[in-house]
This record gives sequence, structure tokens and C-alpha cells, in this order.
Amino acid sequence: MYSVLFVCLGNICRSPLAEGIFRHEAQAAGLERDVAADSAGTGAWHIGKAPDPRSIGIAHRHGIDITGLRARQVSAEDFSRFDLILAMDGSNLAALERLRPANGSAELRRFLAVDVPDPYYGGDDGFTDVYRMVRGGSLALIDEIRARNGTVAG
Repeated sequence: MYSVLFVCLGNICRSPLAEGIFRHEAQAAGLERDVAADSAGTGAWHIGKAPDPRSIGIAHRHGIDITGLRARQVSAEDFSRFDLILAMDGSNLAALERLRPANGSAELRRFLAVDVPDPYYGGDDGFTDVYRMVRGGSLALIDEIRARNGTVAG
């Protein structure tokens, strides 16, 4: 089982959407038994809260249910529990690098080569853009996992 943690600032917009999209695409690719996903935030403002309604809405429009997810903050244990931790932007990557314990074994990197913008203070279009970016990144990540595991693309 290969485990991935998606991380943004508050864990109510980008990272729960990424978790839902990645799980959905992994299932579509027949990899639901080979991968696990979770999401977290570097901040503690929204712990226990559901994803932003706009994230829920864009996910729902694409057949993905993220209503059961709840925000949590990254913990020191995450750096040993997950194989890969993906930051949505450079600021969150820097925060994760500061939080990383010396014995943390997870690979840590930015999810995409560019920042996934935080859509929280914008309109619905921002969530649509984030969905497109995250879906593309999720598909690429599935290909990367397949190549790493030597499995055939679906």
C-alpha cells in the first residue's frame, strides 16, 4: 500500500478536494487497494470542520463525494505514516519542511510544479480551476505510482 497525504493551509479547500479526486481516479484506475490517501492542513483554524461548500460542490459535479471528510492538522507522525506528502504551494511546503521531524521518512514535495492557488477568498471559478489542476496532478501521480510499482496503465 502506497500512502499519500495532500496538504494545504486549512484543509477545507484544496487538500480535501485533492484527496477526493485522487481516491476517485485511483479507483477508476483499479488501484484502490494499492493506494491510500488523506489530507491535512498546516494550520489549525478549521480542525473538525467539513470541506468548504464550494469544494464539496465542484467535487459533487464530477461524481466525487467529499462530504464525510473533516479537517485536521498535520502531525509529526504523518512524516512516518505516509510515503509521500504533497504540499499545494510553496508556502505550505516551507511549513512542512519546518514541521518535519528528524526521523521523518516521507518524501516531501510540492504537488505540482506550480502553486495550486487557494480559492477560499475567490468565487466559484477558482474552485473550478483548482479542480482541473488537481485532477491533472492526480492522474500524473497515478501514472508515477504505476511506474514505480511496475504496473500496467489502465
